[in-house]
Formats: sequence, C-alpha cells, structure tokens
Amino acid sequence: MEKTIAIIRGDGIGPEIVGEALGVLDAVAKKFGHKFIYKEAPMGGNAIDQFGVPLPEESLKTCLASDGVLLGAVGGPKWDAQPPENRPEKGLLKLRNGLGVYANLRPAKMFPAISAACPLRKDIAERGIDFIVVRELIGGVYFGEHKTETRDNERVATDVMSYSEHEIRRIAHVAFQTAKGRRKKVTSVDKANVLTTSRLWREIVEGVAKEYPDVELNHMYVDNAAMQLVKDPGQFDVIVTENMFGDILSDEASQITGSIGMIPSASLGQPGRPGLYEPIHGSAPDIAGQDKANPIGTILAAAYLLRYSLGMEAEARAIEDAVSAVLDEGWRTGDIAQTGEKVIGCREMGRLIRERI
Repeated sequence: MEKTIAIIRGDGIGPEIVGEALGVLDAVAKKFGHKFIYKEAPMGGNAIDQFGVPLPEESLKTCLASDGVLLGAVGGPKWDAQPPENRPEKGLLKLRNGLGVYANLRPAKMFPAISAACPLRKDIAERGIDFIVVRELIGGVYFGEHKTETRDNERVATDVMSYSEHEIRRIAHVAFQTAKGRRKKVTSVDKANVLTTSRLWREIVEGVAKEYPDVELNHMYVDNAAMQLVKDPGQFDVIVTENMFGDILSDEASQITGSIGMIPSASLGQPGRPGLYEPIHGSAPDIAGQDKANPIGTILAAAYLLRYSLGMEAEARAIEDAVSAVLDEGWRTGDIAQTGEKVIGCREMGRLIRERI
C-alpha cells in the first residue's frame, strides 16, 4: 500500500522524537511492503519564525490531504511574548478544529518491565494499570469565548465553557464503542454538582448508555476521579470526559504508568478524514538537542496512526511488540530508568526498536 502521512516535527524535542518515529515507520514499510510518503507541515513556534503564524494555511491543507498526521510537540518559552492569538498552542487548537478531530484517545497502560517507575505504592502498581481516557477535544472552555474587560476600575477575565447535545452524544458513542472492545465499563467524569454543562453532559451520556446495555456506566466527579486515579487506578476501563478535565486527568494518568514520555494519543473525527497522532507530552525545551528525550510515546503514536487511519493492525502490533521487547531487555531512557539500569538516548532507543521490527 502507498499512503501519505503529514509530518509536523514541531519545537523543542519534537524533531528528535518524530525522526525516530519515522525511522520505525520506514522499518515497518520495508517489512510489510508498503510505501509511506511524508509531507512536511510546519506548525508551532518554528512556523511563527518562518511564516509569522503558528499554523500556515498551506500546512493545514497538507494535513487535510493526507491519510494521517504525525505530530511531535509544539511551544516553548521562546514564543511566550507572542500575543495570545498567535502562540504556538493556538496552531494546535486550529489544527484540531480544522481536522474536525473531536475524540482524543489517551491510553494509560503500564508496561510490566517498567513497573518500578510507577510512583504509586508497589501493591497498587502490581495490580496493573490499563485504561483509556476518551477526551472531547474541540469543545468546552478551550474553544469558548475568552475576554478581558474593565469593570469598576479593575480587569475581569472571562472564559466561556459550553457544550451542545450533539458534541456530548458523539464523544459518548466513542467511549461506549471503545469499551465494547475492552472490559465493558465506562466511567463518565464531570462536575454535575456545580456546572450546568456537566448536568447536561450527564443527562446525554445516560441516554447514550441505553444503546449499549452490555456496557456498565458509572459517574464520578472530577475531583474524586483525580483521587481515585492514584488510589485505585485498576478500577478504570474507559474514562470519558470533557476537554479540560480530560487534559488534566490524562496527564495524571500518564505519570502513574511510569512517565509521560511513554504515552501516545489518537485524535479522531469523521470516518474518512485524517486523524492526528502525537505523544501527550510537551516540547521539553530544556533537553532539546541533547539526545535525552524518550521517543516511545511518539513511536507508539505512529502505531496508532497505522491502526486507526490506515487499517494496518498487524503493522501496529509489530511496533508495540518491538517496544515491549526493548523494555523487557532492560533498555531505558533517563525518564524511566531506575538505579543500575541501562540508560540510553533518544537515537539509540529508536534504533533498538527498529531492529526488533
């Protein structure tokens, strides 16, 4: 098969981790007889430097014309002085909206080989961590109205959080469909005791649940969910929640599995449109260019791209099996290494995974 993949290398460690993921995709292409065509799509701080905006229209067109989009990470202190509407993160929000990717899937799965990196008590870690956060991605407060005005001689800032029925309904369906292929349990996270949006959220989710009688549904307030993630993460199978809550909880979830550098994500929309695939961590400018980054999250994001956008299940599993094999052999980047373990850099980790493929 011949497929086109849009490549957003991004800022900070982005070019390093994307480079290793592309090497892994090349190894997959060689093994399975495919041809992947890579199209560069600048976005983020580097795009501001080159074009004056965080997401040039040409980059968005490149992404829309692709079979899938692979992203590193964007942003950094270099661009903190940019006006709010022109910061690197605005490019990411514009890209998500332009692609129409409303469902963000973030797995929290701990590889047994790195269980020692889990910051939770040993007995909790040994019970296993394997759940997925289904986060609504293009609604809520991140996409609401933002303004600062003067009232009574002082500045007042306002951010609007809103959700419509169809936005809630479609993400709920993704969660229930995901649960059907797992352990058939959905936990819907909201703040219905305080927020009107959450009360609507809960009502719509309960309505969708009736279409999936074989899937168990329970509700949890977001503050309790944050506590339960560190108290008993094994209770969760699929967590579905709105944009901001999902952002926070999925980062917490990544850390309890060992390192934020290990976790990929898939952002999906309507069938037939390209998905967006990336690690969930940031651009880490403090270690950029030092060969210290963990490329596994990005490499696993490439596996997600093969699975969800290209329909290549065997190829995706080949990547995931290669990652497991390298970790089982004891190789570690600095973020997941324990005392006495073999620490390697970004490039060497990518090379070892390519070899196992």
